[in-house]
Amino acid sequence: MTEQWSALERLMKQHGLQTLLITDPKHVYYLTGFLSNPHERFLGVVFQPGDAPFLVVPALDEEAARAATHGMEIVTHLDTDNPYQLLSKHLKTPAGKLGLEKEYMTVSRLEHLQEALALTEYADVGPWLREMRVCKSPAEVERIRRAVRLIEAVLEQALKQVKEGVSESELVAEVEYQIRKLGADGPSFDSMVLFGEKTALPHGVPGERQLRPGDLVMFDIGVYADGYASDITRTFAFGALKPEQVRIYETVLAANRAAIAAVKPGMTFASLDKAARDVIEDAGYGPYFNHRLGHGLGIDVHEFPSIHGLNEHTLREGNVFTVEPGIYVPGVGGVRIEDDCLVTASGVEVLTAFPKELQYL
Repeated sequence: MTEQWSALERLMKQHGLQTLLITDPKHVYYLTGFLSNPHERFLGVVFQPGDAPFLVVPALDEEAARAATHGMEIVTHLDTDNPYQLLSKHLKTPAGKLGLEKEYMTVSRLEHLQEALALTEYADVGPWLREMRVCKSPAEVERIRRAVRLIEAVLEQALKQVKEGVSESELVAEVEYQIRKLGADGPSFDSMVLFGEKTALPHGVPGERQLRPGDLVMFDIGVYADGYASDITRTFAFGALKPEQVRIYETVLAANRAAIAAVKPGMTFASLDKAARDVIEDAGYGPYFNHRLGHGLGIDVHEFPSIHGLNEHTLREGNVFTVEPGIYVPGVGGVRIEDDCLVTASGVEVLTAFPKELQYL
């Protein structure tokens, strides 16, 4: 039994749970090595203390599941089967109190489980898994490193297509072509490329806006590789910028560096947010930094922890998260600089290596 299952078994005993049902595909991957998108079909890994976990998958995924899980019992269901009844038949003992992920479990599926398992009591185990995932193993860090290397190679290639008159959508298409060409599993979120006034929209939607001299150019992109995500933002200048735009850029860069310099075990996430926010506020742009400093990074591109001014959790070795301060001034433009960071025993390793100094394209 793996370290993760042993930890879950201890928690189940402490909280009086007789059965564990994990249905979030990302958690199934974390616990079994099997990564899939079951769409509307039922997928779940089931565990009762004293017995080996087993995996319930659509029949069409059986071969892939067996290859990924190395000997775990696989229970399959056809589209005409009732997977909940199948699950009930494969339990060695009555389900009793069931552990499930409330954030992922739908009301419809819960009702099916209640009927099939005579379920009367359940508890949320999502926080357990969130806590288990927050410190990455060396193998997980290596997968994130590969995802980072890939997205930086994508960005390098996409920049070759930057020219006057190109549209945001055309560059998004180039980014996503390069993501596939260079060997990533796919984008880790909707790729974002924004020009000019649209860079003042933190979550702007790329469109047909064409590139003009004097524009800021923002790329916010990431990939999945071997099930793990990367996430990087860089902002560039296309031609000469106005003095205020340059000042905004230099302020964001200083804020990014200040937050990264504060990273070490034992510091609070709130202190990182403050380190960046103080720089931006001192420059007079406080109201224009209107989001958290960053987020955890791993199997999900946005995962625990959320790095904001009220998060008093402390940094631990193995935490991986983004540092992405930004300033967004309507009518002037916006700048965001985002790095992926790993907490080490003595401080921080910045996984992203793409240059951050202002580049003129």
